[in-house]
Order: sequence, then structure tokens, then C-alpha cells
Amino acid sequence: MEKQEGLDLIWGVEEIGKLIGRNYQQTYHMIRSGKLPMVKQVGERYVASRGKLIAFFMEDAA
Repeated sequence: MEKQEGLDLIWGVEEIGKLIGRNYQQTYHMIRSGKLPMVKQVGERYVASRGKLIAFFMEDAA
């Protein structure tokens, strides 16, 4: 998927999982259970800001 200038979006459960170090099933469960509130559903796909995901996990680790 092409990255649009100015947008740092990650599309799809698999790609989101790669960023956070989780497999597809773990990531999907985290999204559906509300543990990743910054992930939004657009149609049948999920999307998240790379920056918001990284910030979320950095804050959680602190």
C-alpha cells in the first residue's frame, strides 16, 4: 500500500500486528476487545496512525 505524504497510516490487522509485535489473532483480539482504542474500522478494514500506536506503547511501557 502506498504511503500518502503527510499521512502515516497503517492499514490492516496484519500490518498493525507487525508494528506492535503480535500475530494476526492477537492483534485482532486486542482491537475487538478495545485494548487498541486508536485503531478504527473503515468499512471492513482497520486503520491506525503509526505515530499514535508507537506513542501508546511507549506510554504503556513507562
